Amino acid sequence: MKKGIVFDLKKYAIHDGPGIRTTIFFKGCPLNCWWCHNPEGILPGRELIFRESQCLPKCRACINACPHHALESLGNSLSIIPEKCQMSGACIEACPTGALQMAGREISVSELMAEIEKDHVFYDQSQGGVTFSGGEPLMQPDFLRRMLELCRERDIHTIVDTSGYAPWQHLDLIRYLVDLFLFDLKIMDEDEHRRMTGVSNQIILENLKNLEKQGHQVEVRLPVIPGFNDTEANTIQTIDFLSFLPGVKRISLLPFHKMGAQKYTSLNRESPMPDIQSPSQEVMQRLQKEYADSGFQVTLGG
Repeated sequence: MKKGIVFDLKKYAIHDGPGIRTTIFFKGCPLNCWWCHNPEGILPGRELIFRESQCLPKCRACINACPHHALESLGNSLSIIPEKCQMSGACIEACPTGALQMAGREISVSELMAEIEKDHVFYDQSQGGVTFSGGEPLMQPDFLRRMLELCRERDIHTIVDTSGYAPWQHLDLIRYLVDLFLFDLKIMDEDEHRRMTGVSNQIILENLKNLEKQGHQVEVRLPVIPGFNDTEANTIQTIDFLSFLPGVKRISLLPFHKMGAQKYTSLNRESPMPDIQSPSQEVMQRLQKEYADSGFQVTLGG
């Protein structure tokens, strides 16, 4: 079994499913959502992160350490030359302040399982478990399946948090090993979905229908992005679609937040929507009422 690649591992998570959980963030995502708060999880390979606020002016430790000459001084800051960077990690080891970090690391099944098992006592006490998130975990289906198999052997509750954008074969490979799916729905209009995420939503909707038809436990998560998918038209379309899926009873409304904005700067990327604000409490309560009035169990947040 080859190694997987993850970009974060969050312990004692309480917003990624029931109980206390360990959330594993797989690297790589087929979507490129404008509002993504984990942009370091989009590309499948490793990336260099530079936090300028932590950089010491005139310190050249990283520049001198790079064997590929991929770094150069830019005033009191630093410039990374992507075409030269070979991700050797020498600059990270040389940096005295942690201003340079790597997004993404390869990890074996046994290494990741050892991290998960450290918190087994918390899962038992809180009825928690492990959540595989991302990025998109279904982009690494074989690695994901092996992790799910080991969790099943150890009686650890499992969740897969997915965009749903994957071949059905990938879902079919792992679905019997998953206790709960957290399934994202972004926008119902296909053209708008393509514009805002880069892909059609048709495979997503079909996969959700198939999971529900097969009797799997599914909770739908709806990110609320002001001015984009918080409209009455999108709400009506979403309710109409989900009303034909009697097995889907639970919905989580996830308000957009700006916590990921600084990450784009650290990755030397421009945020697609730098000026958008979080939805108001009034908007969130209105949406909660509309979905609840349609028969769904609705929570705000994770």
